[in-house]
Amino acid sequence: MPVRLRITMLFALIVLGILSLVGISVYYFSYTSRIKNISTRLTNRAITTARLLSQSEVFDRALIQKIDSSTNLAMSDKAIQAYDYINQRIYTYTDIANDTLSINKKILDDARINGAVYFTENKKDIIAYHYINNTYRIVMVVGAVDGDGKLKLAQLKLILGLSIIGGLLITIIGGYIFSEKLLKPVRKIADDVNEISAKNLARRIDSGNMDDEWHYLSSTLNRLLDRLQDSFELQQRFIAHASHELSTPLTAISSQLEVSLLRERGAADYKNVMQSIYQDVRHLNKLTQTLLEFAVTSGDAGGISIEKIRIDDILLRIPGELTKINPKYFVVLIFNELPPEEDNLIVWGNEELLFSAIQNIVSNACKYSTDHKARITLKATGQQINITIEDKGVGIPASELSNIFQPFYRINEHTAIKGFGLGLSLTNQIIKMHKGNISVLSEINQGSAFTIKLPIASNLIQRK
Repeated sequence: MPVRLRITMLFALIVLGILSLVGISVYYFSYTSRIKNISTRLTNRAITTARLLSQSEVFDRALIQKIDSSTNLAMSDKAIQAYDYINQRIYTYTDIANDTLSINKKILDDARINGAVYFTENKKDIIAYHYINNTYRIVMVVGAVDGDGKLKLAQLKLILGLSIIGGLLITIIGGYIFSEKLLKPVRKIADDVNEISAKNLARRIDSGNMDDEWHYLSSTLNRLLDRLQDSFELQQRFIAHASHELSTPLTAISSQLEVSLLRERGAADYKNVMQSIYQDVRHLNKLTQTLLEFAVTSGDAGGISIEKIRIDDILLRIPGELTKINPKYFVVLIFNELPPEEDNLIVWGNEELLFSAIQNIVSNACKYSTDHKARITLKATGQQINITIEDKGVGIPASELSNIFQPFYRINEHTAIKGFGLGLSLTNQIIKMHKGNISVLSEINQGSAFTIKLPIASNLIQRK
């Protein structure tokens, strides 16, 4: 069922419920008001007749009947009966000959106990009233047909029914028109989204100027499109650069093999070619491993083992590992401001990925420093952990700082140094995966300072 019809039906059902509740309430109060009014009038008639009967020395039965016949109750088919204390009928009057009220002992007893009893019989409203004075005690039963009251109730029921039906029809028509206007922005958003494809991801949905739910939906979709566009552009750049980086060693290998097969060569020549090919294969293997790591960290942490890790334990591993890479690399660890609470040094994450991320930055610091030295400072604030890696290297131009975390991006001045341009991008992905961020300050020929900020494990648990 279309959403437009569902909204219309729901709106109609709500209005029908409200109108029905109002209609039932109005009819109920009108009905009880009629009962109260007729009961009061019948009771007054019963009291008047009972008083006349109690003065039998002044009013005889015939005179009382004449008085009852001349009394206008604004009702038809009046019937009046009186019963003494032994339930004997002592007085009767009816507008219609031979008309009578069927009264049993229970009704008379209830009247004596409760004072008055209301009931209906043959379309008549009847009151059984117990009249008592100093010398007289009787039960008066007065009944009549309240034609005007019932006619007004019937008219009221008709009016309420027609009002509910009319209100429901107006609600359905109005709701159908209203739902069309309500869903018009959604249809427009859907049309805009249908026109967006991988070839024109730069297009965005017009969110308008109204600060409402449709504006929020449009803005949310636009932010999603921004992320998709960034992902597509990153993927395109990644594929282009990866293809180039992979083709370079493969071309070198192919060229060397082709040249070596042009003519017969000596064992020494073949050995030199094989050594050169071996270096290219090692380069290719390292590049492939780096690409695989980058692909893993470009996803989410769903398939990665996450556990509590002490960040200082990771940092303590770095000096020894870098020495294995290059004996000239030297790392200084500064842990002067560590908190006494162990929990403030624990983060949620994957130990090997975090180690690889931090090692990438420290390795770059040593690689691009003339003294091959890097300094790591660890601080914990109680909310997050700050890791700063500083060097005294060549520095990074200000115009390049916004690009250094892009895959395969390398600063022109550094192209002479071996590398793939994936280290910082890989590090950035890993730190983001761990809910952290990286910032950098750098001056040409003065050095650079990378700061990694990670939330402590207890803080993440509290947020959850």
